[in-house]
Amino acid sequence: MFAKALSGAVVGIEASLIEVQCDIAPGLPAFTIVGLPEKEVQESRERIRSAIKNSGFDFPARRITANLAPADLRKEGVGLDLPLALSILQAAGQIEGDRLQRYLMLGELSLDGELRPVKGVLPIALGAQAAGVAGLVVPEGNAQEASIVSDLKVYPVKTLAEAIGLASGQSQPQPFVWDHQRYFQRSQRYELDLGEIRGQEQAKRALEVAAAGGHNLLLSGPPGSGKSMLAKRLPTILPPLTFREAIEVTKIYSIMGLLSREQPIVTERQFRSPHHTISYAGMVGGGHGTPRPGEISLAHHGVLFLDELPEFERSVLETLRQPLEDHQITISRASMAVTFPANFTLVAAMNPCPCGHLGDPAVRCRCSPVEIRRYRKRISGPFLDRIDLFVEVPRLSKEELMGKPTGESSETVRERVARARRFQQERFAERPIFSNAQMGIRELRRFAALSQEGQDLLAQAIDRLSLSARAYGRVLKVARTITDLAGSQLIEAAHVAEALQYRNSEENLIGGGIWT
Repeated sequence: MFAKALSGAVVGIEASLIEVQCDIAPGLPAFTIVGLPEKEVQESRERIRSAIKNSGFDFPARRITANLAPADLRKEGVGLDLPLALSILQAAGQIEGDRLQRYLMLGELSLDGELRPVKGVLPIALGAQAAGVAGLVVPEGNAQEASIVSDLKVYPVKTLAEAIGLASGQSQPQPFVWDHQRYFQRSQRYELDLGEIRGQEQAKRALEVAAAGGHNLLLSGPPGSGKSMLAKRLPTILPPLTFREAIEVTKIYSIMGLLSREQPIVTERQFRSPHHTISYAGMVGGGHGTPRPGEISLAHHGVLFLDELPEFERSVLETLRQPLEDHQITISRASMAVTFPANFTLVAAMNPCPCGHLGDPAVRCRCSPVEIRRYRKRISGPFLDRIDLFVEVPRLSKEELMGKPTGESSETVRERVARARRFQQERFAERPIFSNAQMGIRELRRFAALSQEGQDLLAQAIDRLSLSARAYGRVLKVARTITDLAGSQLIEAAHVAEALQYRNSEENLIGGGIWT
């Protein structure tokens, strides 16, 4: 007897439909799975055998061959347990009907026949919607995540027995209904607030500019000056995630198994802060088998914070240069190439020297010039050239430490940032650009018009700061963002001066050309 069922597998962040074919023939009892199954798929044979028996059905004592088509695509994960079990039962004559070919099935089986949640349901649900399947059958724990996809009927099941009843037509359950839009709107809130930070007005302004234009930021200052506190509050002043952006981020978190029943959809801009000992694969993605997303993809549409920047492996930092420009990362293997999104705002923090007290009026620096030079040379010039804003974060004074927090709340700043972003959306409506930081040469020529005073000031700065072509472009982008925050059209000299101030701080941070 022959039967087939429909399922799905994730490659990168996209789903591929899988046809699970099963043939039962006379011969010695055997259960073989072909079609490039990985180890966890091969191990499903024992789970399926026990689940079928413990659910009150007969496991065929014959020669069973299961093929996962297309056969040239590697199959990972445990989500194929359910369609394999159902196809075996239909081939054995214990299930009738054509629902296995019209419904997409997904789920991990326990030995007692219960269904456990699996990873990557959202991408597969999107693939099922595009393929026009009649419905999606998933474990109960994945029901909310799958129902995010509109116009797709989702049927949650708790056990293999329930799935058999649905597949055979013996039960007619109602599709799962969940108001994901209401959940999405009510869940957008942050516990931190920019108004909690004492002092550091210049750094707060730099955060606002970075948020408004999607610019990368480097904070430098002694230990305890508030660099990490500032960085953690950047997501609170970014515009709220749109539903489309939330779907993109949720797909990545679904693949990594980072969703839960309590949070089936990502509703806030993510803040990722990997430790400086992170590996290449942990940062950009990779690993054994099919590549998995790294930290830069988990920070998609959010913030990637690199604390103690010089302590990161130089090779790891250099791998960020291409994603910072292209907003995606492609990982190539002998048999495949996978592209992950990586559109994030980079915030880096560092001490000015190994001990952290260079230039600190309160604590004397103990580092020699050679140690300082060696410490700063851990970061390459090409990497720094991709930073838009350089900001010094000094030690707080006694009055600032003991006084009340000053400055505006995150909500107030976020309103200005959102208004500046709306200007950019209107400006780039016909282009695949979402912020000023993503502008190219053509966009700069068209949208970064300078007043005469602004042109004169920028010309002087090119000679004084020896700006490279990339640095010149970044100054223009930052000036355009400052102009948007001011609600103006033409970039004036004051806007250029503020943008140059953030670039001029680079000279103070690097100590006069010791970067390589």
